[in-house]
Amino acid sequence: MKRIAILISGGGSNMVALARDMVGDHPARPVLVISNTPDAGGLTKAQDLGIDTDVVNHREFADRTSFETALTERLEQAAPDIICHAGFMRILTPAYVDHWTGRLLNIHPSLLPKYPGLNTHARALDAGDTKAGCTVHEVTAELDAGPILGQASVPIHPDDTPKELAARVLKVEHKLYPAVLRRFALGDRSTLHLPVRDETIINARISD
Repeated sequence: MKRIAILISGGGSNMVALARDMVGDHPARPVLVISNTPDAGGLTKAQDLGIDTDVVNHREFADRTSFETALTERLEQAAPDIICHAGFMRILTPAYVDHWTGRLLNIHPSLLPKYPGLNTHARALDAGDTKAGCTVHEVTAELDAGPILGQASVPIHPDDTPKELAARVLKVEHKLYPAVLRRFALGDRSTLHLPVRDETIINARISD
């Protein structure tokens, strides 16, 4: 059984999707959720799911290296086989990535290699794209550039706002990330292209 640590910075909706999938015959179980912000709403959600939680507050450290040293020390106590970044809003140093190489996953709200970094939905709309989506990838030292493990797409509606598009993409994130983690925990690093057949996702608006 693989041990999974999940890193969050906010509400933790992807963390919840991952944790709820890790039951029954799933080859992994969540052992720790860490946030870099003490008021992250996802911490309470993790506790409600019976998962150990901790905070390594990046604001308490003088620089990125000292923060990552403390983060690594806490992670090593949990001995994770895989670390899932799920809305973890920190840029990582090569030293951190090298330490955990081959064990780091991340989900990004665009169809990489398009739109690494921030403001992905506004950038897709500005470019006139007809579809958007999300990508699960291995974490490397280059931002959002690691090997792609899975992607799922949704249509962009002509009158979409970034907020509406973000809501639609988030719904497929909650399907894609658990599917990729399940495969990755079994040693499958091939790329999954997840078909989205759910009309409630394809047609979703922010009010849903």
